[in-house]
Amino acid sequence: MAASGSRLVLAFDFGTRRIGVSVGNELLRSARELEPFAARDGVPDWDAISALVKEWQPDLFVVGLPLNMDGSESEMSTRARKFGKRLYGRYGKPCEMFDERGTTREAKAIAREQGHGGNYRKESVDGIAAVLILEGWFAQQEGLPS
Repeated sequence: MAASGSRLVLAFDFGTRRIGVSVGNELLRSARELEPFAARDGVPDWDAISALVKEWQPDLFVVGLPLNMDGSESEMSTRARKFGKRLYGRYGKPCEMFDERGTTREAKAIAREQGHGGNYRKESVDGIAAVLILEGWFAQQEGLPS
């Protein structure tokens, strides 16, 4: 496994219909969007995730934690934690949770600036949200506000 500071990281924006994904390197502190995965009631296509893990060989996973605005846990945060535990259990790579409050709203704003039509079911912003999660996690690692 790579030393802290130079790890390759896969980040996930967990959802019940889709799971956004991004990849980034700690050294560069930048993330890029990958194709989101379909999910059925929060259950991903594990074969597709396994192919992604094989392709990228990440050192670490980061999963967005959808807390309520007051910081309390929600049903979705419980499900996201379970997803993170399954990633760790299947692939044996460390998994960290990251407070993702506001990332979906910010992802939609970014998409609108890029000319998004507004139909978020048809045109997902989950990948953009996953990038924001990973970039926020990188900032947190540096001690910057996320």
